[in-house]
Amino acid sequence: MQRHVIEYGGIPVGIAVPQEGRLRFIAVKFHVIDLDNSLHAGVNEIKAAIRAHLSSGHALAA
Repeated sequence: MQRHVIEYGGIPVGIAVPQEGRLRFIAVKFHVIDLDNSLHAGVNEIKAAIRAHLSSGHALAA
């Protein structure tokens, strides 16, 4: 596994770093900060979590 820049709408919102066979999401934008330090099976799962989070209306105004 390697590090990945995670983008949403063409804007980098965080990075994914390997940890114990999974990926830890490190948020760099406030509107996804609730997902900071979450563990995921892969990049697609992180992107799905971001979409669900932002569509839920729980995101902070950035």
